[in-house]
Amino acid sequence: MTATQILLLIAAYFGLLILISYLTGKDDSNDVFFKAKKQSPWYLVAFGMIGASLSGVTFISVPGMIGGQQFAYMQGVFGFFVGYLFIILILLPLYYKLNVTSIYQYLEQRFGIVSYKTGAFFFLLSRVTGASFRLYLVALSMQYIVFEKLGVPFWLTVVISILLIWLYTKRGGIKTIIWTDTLQTLAMLVSVGVGIYLINQKLDFTVISMLKSESFSAKSQIFFFDDPNATTYFWKYFIGGIFIAIAMTGLDQDMMQKNLTCKNKKDAQKNMFTMATLVIVVNFAFLSLGALLFIYADKFNLQIPVVNEIIRTDLLFPEIAMNQGLGNTLSITFLIGLIAAAYSSADSALTSLTTSFSVDFLNIEKKPEAEQKPLRKKVHIGVSLLLILVVIIFNNLEGNVVSNLFKFATYTYGPLLGLFAFGILSKRQIKDSYAWIVALLSIILSFVITSLPESVIGAYKFHWEILPLNGIITYLGLILISRKQN
Repeated sequence: MTATQILLLIAAYFGLLILISYLTGKDDSNDVFFKAKKQSPWYLVAFGMIGASLSGVTFISVPGMIGGQQFAYMQGVFGFFVGYLFIILILLPLYYKLNVTSIYQYLEQRFGIVSYKTGAFFFLLSRVTGASFRLYLVALSMQYIVFEKLGVPFWLTVVISILLIWLYTKRGGIKTIIWTDTLQTLAMLVSVGVGIYLINQKLDFTVISMLKSESFSAKSQIFFFDDPNATTYFWKYFIGGIFIAIAMTGLDQDMMQKNLTCKNKKDAQKNMFTMATLVIVVNFAFLSLGALLFIYADKFNLQIPVVNEIIRTDLLFPEIAMNQGLGNTLSITFLIGLIAAAYSSADSALTSLTTSFSVDFLNIEKKPEAEQKPLRKKVHIGVSLLLILVVIIFNNLEGNVVSNLFKFATYTYGPLLGLFAFGILSKRQIKDSYAWIVALLSIILSFVITSLPESVIGAYKFHWEILPLNGIITYLGLILISRKQN
């Protein structure tokens, strides 16, 4: 495909998103922007949340993980399912009972204002970083595919991307996101399906013969029980996956805001269970595509792409889809899937960050009604500028993006995990003014523990278990500043 054809495809896709925004954003009240008036069909939310939970990280980086750890990631995905069950049975009933706009309002009711602001701050930190990681990866791919050839600098690619997101989310907010997420999920899944089909054809495989082939088996080991020190060890991935799901979905305003647009608790629970089941199937498909990409690269002696002297397995999918003569069908569906992946997470992050900052820090719901909408729009612009800045900073990031994203999240989501766990599992009250100190110390202690030299911890490699460790440290710290309720 030529650069002009690619740009026309991008323009057409965004034209469709802006049309959806127009149709869903005719009422641009805060009630629509924050909650979609609690009228979203649960099945639509469930399908759209698959794309939001997968995002560009799964679309690009998960297939690229095959070269280093085969299908070990599925161990974490099985853990996700258990974590989603906790959300269904414990967290969703809690949020619907309290009728909150921001889920961190629970912390104010349970502990006090400082705990509330602490939880909201760590969400903002986590989500800004997470959304920026995801958007960075896809912006990098777009730069690699088209914009670099046109002489467009990376920073301008990022600015254009976020400007387009701002355009179609500025009115309808979460109501628009519910519908655009559905479109974006469909685009990603079609892209993966077409990729698997066409690469299988090139390799003379059917889906069945692919699954039975020796080359696929050599790259598709799922369970790793042999080395407790390795990052791929089953219990690290599985237990870590449980807490990743609870923290990064159940304690995340971005993901829970979509659930809270459902008509009632029962619909939200059906949504989450459907999503939890489909996530297992979809992640297996992504990993299968990754195995095929590496098999294809081995067979035709393709080099893994290198950017800034760094080997980027993340870019193997773009390289094969765009430059290896598999036809325009794969190129087109890949590009649409890539664009969808970029914006399925970034647009909802922009909306949820706007919601959290407006509600949790500016107390927008307590201000005169005439001031609320203009204030929300200013926050929306400010968050957009912040994302641009952070993505550009990440341009010097090294390593696999999935690993970096989850590693950072294990630190920043830890205090949230500890605060909510203490609130739900304990009846004790804390000295609210010390909550932020406990949260900060928890991150510092977790970082120190996980950075211990081999002379102390031997060959042990920390992985997702950093998150429950961080949550436990926060929980223990809260016990130290707590007392029995009268």
